Amino acid sequence: MKYPVYTAVTVALLMAGTALRAQTPETAAPAGAQATTAPSAAQSFSDDDLKAFARAAIAASKIQQDTSIADAEKQPKMLAAVQAEGLDPVKFNSIAQASQADPELHKRIQTLANEDAAARQATAPAPATNTATP
Repeated sequence: MKYPVYTAVTVALLMAGTALRAQTPETAAPAGAQATTAPSAAQSFSDDDLKAFARAAIAASKIQQDTSIADAEKQPKMLAAVQAEGLDPVKFNSIAQASQADPELHKRIQTLANEDAAARQATAPAPATNTATP
């Protein structure tokens, strides 16, 4: 079941770069500053940050693609999804930008996302079964 998680993370990472930019225009740095800080920032992201980023990016991607959610409601819902994973929008966007500029970081996020998904599946409670007798 690694393939669906890998695909979901890839799609989410591609969308993550633009998903929350509208939420934080005042925090955007000039393009030159972003390009020079992305590689050093990639070194400072913990595995937990990257796992949270992957979960948030997947959730944001699902919200973005959900046609039952009005466009006006998508940004606040995506912001809430990011914050629910313990990330602020600035950090989320920093990771997204760094992952787009650094193929190794992108690969690291995908690997961590697969490991995280497998761990979550292993610890998820089994579906309830009907044990009642007639």
